[in-house]
Amino acid sequence: MSRIQDGKLMEFGGGGRGRVKREWQDILPKLLMKIVSLLDDRTVIVASGVCRRWRNVICSEVTRISLSWYSNNINLVLSLVPKFTNLRVLTLQKLDEPLLDDNAVETIANNCHDLEDVDLSRNCKLGDRSLYALAHGCPNLTKLNISRLSAFSDKGLEFLSSYYRKLKILNLNMCVKAITNNSMKAIGDNCRQLESINLGGCYKLGDAGVMSFVYGCPDLNAIDLFGCFCITGKLVHIVDF
Repeated sequence: MSRIQDGKLMEFGGGGRGRVKREWQDILPKLLMKIVSLLDDRTVIVASGVCRRWRNVICSEVTRISLSWYSNNINLVLSLVPKFTNLRVLTLQKLDEPLLDDNAVETIANNCHDLEDVDLSRNCKLGDRSLYALAHGCPNLTKLNISRLSAFSDKGLEFLSSYYRKLKILNLNMCVKAITNNSMKAIGDNCRQLESINLGGCYKLGDAGVMSFVYGCPDLNAIDLFGCFCITGKLVHIVDF
């Protein structure tokens, strides 16, 4: 039987006598990660600062993290994320003020090459530089949420699509500036495994823009066109899932 005593993990035998099993920093990695799996993201960050060994184990084993709860301190994010080199899922959505800029995304992309699912939504300072960085640094993305990013252009989106041929889920809600016939055609030409796309609020998008990617994505089964007021009833009848 084990219990905590005087800040140390104690093991008790049948005679009731205890001996120090190990210091906290000596906890087996498997046990440490089992504990970490029960923690929220904020506490995981705290745990990674207990000692160097814990930091090394946690940062190498954690595959998903959300920093949406973080206050608007970009330096803290930049000091944390690059340490989690095996991340597969990263959420940096901000519901209040934008947290990230292009430099921050470049730092993330230069260190977290195994990312498959990224949420950068509502970070409205991000522009084409962020898309270029993701394309070069995170080649394995299958899910990307860049909704409500109003600064990047259709050229940036075209470039991004040329690198993400395995992309399955793409959220472009309210990305009005980037949604043009050319960028939609690029998605249809390049992202042929796409299954779901959110274009809600892209009010300039018309029938031609939608059809330019629909025919190129045979696996597409979900399109959100809420608020796309230029879409006609004719298209609704053509696009049938």
